[in-house]
Parts: sequence; structure tokens; C-alpha cells
Amino acid sequence: MTRTPTGPRASLDKQPHEVAAMFDQVASRYDLTNTVISFGQDRGWRRATRAALGLRAGQRVLDVGAGTGVSTAELATSGAYAVGLDLSIGMLRAGRRVRPEVPLLAGDALRLPFPDAAFDAVTISLALRNVVDTEAALREMARVTRPGGRLVVCEFSTPTNPVFRTVYLSYLMRSLPSVARAVASNPDAYVYLAESIRAWPDQAGLAGRIAAAGWERVAWRNLTGGVVALHRAVRS
Repeated sequence: MTRTPTGPRASLDKQPHEVAAMFDQVASRYDLTNTVISFGQDRGWRRATRAALGLRAGQRVLDVGAGTGVSTAELATSGAYAVGLDLSIGMLRAGRRVRPEVPLLAGDALRLPFPDAAFDAVTISLALRNVVDTEAALREMARVTRPGGRLVVCEFSTPTNPVFRTVYLSYLMRSLPSVARAVASNPDAYVYLAESIRAWPDQAGLAGRIAAAGWERVAWRNLTGGVVALHRAVRS
């Protein structure tokens, strides 16, 4: 894992109700679309997130931005009690139809409906960039995590190889919407998703935000050449 300094604060312009409505529209084929546009890499990213959390049987883990609960189900394979939470009712309904055994709750990352120190670990996968106030969400996740508990953020990032980065950005902005058009229930939403990925900070920038929110021992590891990065931290 790469150590990081703190970094500047920044935010993306998006309103919670607009994000929730967008994900409601893509819910029916969201998991399939993610697998197609990531060329199947999303499965490995979920496994890597679970491994990075170091969960043990009997521990409690919160999966913020869980969507349909596919990531929550992966976390539960560790033997931990995994709870998923998402702002989009459409995503939760789609998840409950196919994963009725997974606890999925409606809630806002900025106002988590849990008491202080309720979880041994907390994670958010490919959803932090959709939250209107990144640092506020990270502080709220720290609030519900016990002292010494762990955070893992799995989020799109910046490829480290310049040539690969150029190819990736070209795919992201030109080809991804076309691929989404073939499989997604609302392909226009993927134009926003591509733009949100391009506007998101790089590995060091996100690590700086995590540290600014009060998490300690912040570090990251690149996956798929930096297309995605796993950021880890510990609750003080």
C-alpha cells in the first residue's frame, strides 16, 4: 500500500435526490451493465475489497452505497454480519428481489441511521464520488465505526501508466456510453457516470480527503492498473 500526505478539499456538484432518481432508472440491469462495461473486473474488485477489510466471523460491517447488495453479499462470505445501505429505493428493490437474504436498508451516507461505534468496519464501493459532500460522508462513516475499526473505499481512480491512461479515458468518454446503450436500462445515465469518474480526484487526492475527515493510517493500492484504487484507513 502507498502512503499519502493530506490533500485539498473538493466536491462534485450533485444533489442527493437527483442521484437517487438516476440510480432508480438504471436499477433493473445495473449489475449486468457494470460487469459488461468493466469487462468482468467488477467481481475481482469486490473480492479485493472484502480481503482488504480483513473481516472475521461475527464482526459487523456496513456497506454504504450498496445498491442491489451484490457487494454486501460478497462481504458476508467472510462470515461477518454485513448490512447494505443505499439512497436509491429502486436499487434496493431490485436487490431484494434477487438477494432476499441480504439485509438492505434505505439511508443517506450523510445521515447514517446507526448509533456511534456500531460497526467493526465500513466500506463504500464505486459510490463515494456520487455523494454531495465527500468529507462529511467520510466523517459520518467514522462515527458509526468503533475505535480501531477499518474503512475501505473502492473507487474509480487514475491509471498510473500514461499510455493506458489515454486509452482508458478514450474508452470512458467515447465507448462506455455506446456499450451502456446496448445493455443498460437507462444508458444516458452512464454519460454522467463517465463524467463523474473523469472529474474524480486521483489516488493521492482521495487519500487526502480521507485523512482530512479524521481517519488515520491512510493508504491505497491500485487495482487494474489504477482504474480502481482501494483506499484503507483506521478509525482513531
